[in-house]
Amino acid sequence: MENTIRQILENHDIHDRKILDKIVSKLLTQTEIQTHVQLIIEAQNKIMHEAIIYKEREEFADAFFPITNAHSKKKYEFVFPMAQFPNIRIKNISGLELAGLNFEENTIKGIPFESDTYDLKIEFFHINDEENSEFKKAQLFVNADPKDLWKNIPSDKEAPFHKADKAKFKGNFSDKKIVIASQRGRSHAHEGKFRDDDFAVNELPNSWSIISVSDGAGSAQLARYGSELATQSINDYFKNAEVLTELDIHLNKIFNLENDYSEAKQNIIKILYEGVSDTFKTLKEKADEYEVTLKDLHSTLIFALVKKFDFGYIILSFGVGDCPINLINEDFSDVKLLNTMDVGEFGGGTRFVTMNEIFDENISSRFKITHAKDFSKLVLMTDGIYDPKFITENKLEDIESWKTFFEDLNGKNEDEAKVDFQNDETIDEQLLSWMDFWSKGNHDDRTLAVIY
Repeated sequence: MENTIRQILENHDIHDRKILDKIVSKLLTQTEIQTHVQLIIEAQNKIMHEAIIYKEREEFADAFFPITNAHSKKKYEFVFPMAQFPNIRIKNISGLELAGLNFEENTIKGIPFESDTYDLKIEFFHINDEENSEFKKAQLFVNADPKDLWKNIPSDKEAPFHKADKAKFKGNFSDKKIVIASQRGRSHAHEGKFRDDDFAVNELPNSWSIISVSDGAGSAQLARYGSELATQSINDYFKNAEVLTELDIHLNKIFNLENDYSEAKQNIIKILYEGVSDTFKTLKEKADEYEVTLKDLHSTLIFALVKKFDFGYIILSFGVGDCPINLINEDFSDVKLLNTMDVGEFGGGTRFVTMNEIFDENISSRFKITHAKDFSKLVLMTDGIYDPKFITENKLEDIESWKTFFEDLNGKNEDEAKVDFQNDETIDEQLLSWMDFWSKGNHDDRTLAVIY
């Protein structure tokens, strides 16, 4: 009270210390003065209480919050930094509903469904004046999903050799299971072109199974038909029980340690060669029939013939082009590449099964006979998967790269898309969904087959 009186007197130019002390002393003895001073103090306190509320409101209203940009169709979360405003509470944010987002506990979250700039109205109050809300404006930018910038024009169903823009398959393969998915790349979908990848899978006589995958050359006029012919033709060749019986005889000679190991191996390669040669012949005949060149049917080809014997699994494999076949051992500690990859010196100009020169080269090196007591995965893919997920050829034989790849398949990806190899009732649909992943600059057709 004394300080208040002194301040009043000083505000009215009474500064002499001696006189000031006497005046204060006399005023403090008067009851009426004491009452008035008490009212002044209470009024000051009330004014300061309201002033602090207004001050803290204005500080919050003026504060700039760089709300992080969101991305359409991606999980989003932004937490307001409210620690610096302990007495301010955000009550509501209008405008978020237009973006498909919501607000709770100082956090904007959800999955925005459309790219745009959203004007937000933030309603807030001071904890000492909850009934009176104020508002501040803000903006939220939702960036477009890169996928949405690509058109998805259906291919012409009336065109010759039309095929579906996507395909999937699941079933048995030897005593294991297989899942395959093939999807037209964004570059083709954007222009309404065809899926040039293809695959074929068959259970064969004598307990053999075959999976073949082909990538039609983008520059080939009828690549879509070339890849279809290549996979169907090689599979059809090995539907012959006599051919498979002959393979059985030679393989039993090799793995029962008989003396003519070398001759048996040569005979197996010869049979495989005849299958590839027959495929080439089929492609050539179809090119002549439709009055196009073999170049118009250019396609890569990989295949794996698999059978379980009493001495383990035999995998007979072949590859021409840049699509890999990989075998991962039973405890996922080692991986092998089971085919020749036409990369490196052939980079930018891969080889195709439609090329005469592959038969002029040392084609026997393209065939592999692999024995495994057991395995966890046998994987075939086109470069639409290989390029974004492995990037370089050397990673195809790096087990850590494969662990990362299967973690990706298990849901460790931006889309949280999971391919469940345990509860696999809808595994083909899951694989096709996973295959829609985004990878900048990688928009080729995608085909992936996994024997598990």
